[in-house]
Parts: sequence; C-alpha cells; structure tokens
Amino acid sequence: MIGAGPAGAIAAALLRRRGRDVLVLERQRFPRFSIGESLLVHCLDFLAEAGMLDAVDAAGFQYKNGAAFARGEQYGEFDFAEALTPGRASTFQVERARFDQLLADEAVRQGVEIRYETEIVAAECGRGGAGVAACAADGAHRDIRADFLLDASGFGRTLPRLLHLERPSDFPVRHALYTHLADRLPECAFDRSKILIAVHPQRCDIWYWVIPFANGRCSIGVVGARAVLAGAAGAAAERLRGLVAEEPWLRRLTAEAEWDTPVRETAGYSANVTAMHGPRFALLGNAAEFLDPVFSSGVTIAMRSASMAASAVDRELLGGSVDWDREFERPLRVGIDCFRAFVDAWYGGQLQEIFFGRAQSPDIRRMICSVLAGFAWDDRNPFVAEPRRRLDVLARYCAMQAAQARQS
Repeated sequence: MIGAGPAGAIAAALLRRRGRDVLVLERQRFPRFSIGESLLVHCLDFLAEAGMLDAVDAAGFQYKNGAAFARGEQYGEFDFAEALTPGRASTFQVERARFDQLLADEAVRQGVEIRYETEIVAAECGRGGAGVAACAADGAHRDIRADFLLDASGFGRTLPRLLHLERPSDFPVRHALYTHLADRLPECAFDRSKILIAVHPQRCDIWYWVIPFANGRCSIGVVGARAVLAGAAGAAAERLRGLVAEEPWLRRLTAEAEWDTPVRETAGYSANVTAMHGPRFALLGNAAEFLDPVFSSGVTIAMRSASMAASAVDRELLGGSVDWDREFERPLRVGIDCFRAFVDAWYGGQLQEIFFGRAQSPDIRRMICSVLAGFAWDDRNPFVAEPRRRLDVLARYCAMQAAQARQS
C-alpha cells in the first residue's frame, strides 16, 4: 500500500480485517497539514466498516449537519437530515493532521504496519505480483515485493507518475489559496455546524470556503482562475486576505481573526489517469482522479474507492476472478461523474441559480441534499441517474421564476 491518508488507512484496515498482511509506505511523517477537512455523511459509512468510527466519534471533532451557501446578501442552506438517501444526518469537520493520524493509528492498532518517511522511487506490476523500490529517511534503499499494490498517495500520484498513467484533466486550470486561522467569532455569530461556501460579489467563478473546527479555529480558502488568484501582486497571504476582504460575509466573519498560519497555494489541482487499475495494482481516490474542492467530494471518493478495492483485492488473492473494470472502475465513476456534473454546474452558474432561487420543492431539495451529503452512487436519485440534464432543467426553471419575480 502506498500512502497512509484516509484511503490508505481504510483500505489497509479492511484488508487486515480479512486476514491479509498489509504494509503501508508513507512518504511523509505524520501528523502533517492537509486540506479536505469537511467530511460528507457517506464518509462515516466507510469509517464504520473499517472499525474506526468509535475512535472518530470520541475525538471531539466539530459536528457538521449540512452546508450553507452565500452570495451577496443571499443565503441558503441544506441540512443533511433532509437527504433522500437513508443514512446518518451528520458528520464532522476535521483538522486533517489530527484526523489522518487517528485513522493511521487505528489501522496500526488493527495490525497494519506503516513505515513513514519512505518514498517509492520505482514500481513494477504484473500478473505475478508487484514490486517497489523504496528509499527510507536514513537513505537506505529496499526492494519490496507484494501480491497486490494499492496506490493511495493522493496528490503525490505515485503510480500514475511511475507507470506513465497520468492524463490531463479536462477541467480549466484553477488556483487555490488557503490557511487556518483563529476566527475569534462571538458565540452564535456563525453556524459552526455547517461548511460555508460563499461566492465573490462580482465574479461567480470565484468562491470561498469557511470550515469551522471545534477549537475556535477554521480553515478558510478561495478558489478561482489561476490568472486571477496567482496573477495579482503580493505574497500569498496578502492575496488571500485581500480577496477575503472583498466578500461581505467573510469580511464580517474574519474581522477579529488572528491570521497565525502560513498561507498555502495550489495550482492546477484537477487530475485524471488513463486507467484506475492494471495487473495487480489499483489507484484509490486522488491518486486516480481529483475534481474540485467545492463539494468536498475528494475524501468521500477516496474512502469509497478504498472499500471497493479492498473487497476486490481480497477476492482476487483468494483465487477468484475479478473484473476490475466492471466491479471497480465503472461503479466508482458513477459517483465521480455525478460530482463532476455538480462541479460543472457550479462554475457554469446553474447550481448558483438553484441554490439561491425560490423554486425549490421539498422533494428536489431532498434529492440535491443527498448528493451534497455524499450519496452520489444512489441511482434511485434522479440527480445521480442523470445529473446534467436534471440540473440544467432545474436551473432554467429557477431563472425563469427569478425573472418573473423581478418583473412583478
């Protein structure tokens, strides 16, 4: 296994629970900073499957029950209890350094071996198994053989690089600036149980996130075209604070904040591959494909891919025949493609028309809420079965209703 993040820890634990010997090689030393902090409800299903949910419940992470959206003075929210798909009504917002360490420790507690500060410098996979060349922090090189290799390296994208599987994403190149801060918000000034997504007052293709944590801190970031976010003058911190000051909600929320953490930036984060699997290997989560942070889909896709791959690997190692395309990649892409349609509709303006419109029937709200909660594989939901058409039709209807309201 490559990578000890959420996908790697869950896949490793699931395989260990099936009696497999699992070695995880992780390039970094935990704990380490990461974003992707607002978990969707569906994530908890995989934490429960891996025997990790009790530990997460006990960790005191910020309770999360939905998502809020702001544009100018407009405000709308979705409560996960409204979701069409049966499931939990809440989840957590987590500082990933502590969350990822907790999951990795839980995997170790279940019998998984993790070697930190170990980088994979070469890999080969074939019908007879897989092998990697690993370089440890002390400079020692080791050749390691395995029956199967799962890549959960996230944005490190180890096997896509080494096996030449990388393919450019068809998403426009976008840029993100982000940090953590002590928000110092007065009590009841903000609903800490929801992620806040705010739209820039002049540019609908620039948006912000605010993810509150349980300790009076929050994650804050802005996403937009690279030319806009990276092209402005000043250091990353100046650019982020300047953009935050342009949005009324965030300007109020950060009025007393302490900006005590370095600002990071990421460009061109969307990624894809030519194949998610091959002889004796499979790619999990962001190692295969990453869409966009707007709906917090990355960790959900990673955890679901971990669950699916662990089951398939175990069956293959038992001597069964596994059709990885039919049983892994195609089913996984159902949810990826649903989230992709929602991301496209967000940047295209259709979802903003829907979220801030008045034409939201309770049934449609429940369908959309299910996707926002992470249930993007429930094809009983029309917005999963045919998301693009449904979103387009609904957005046109909302626009028509808004135009009529302005005329009356």
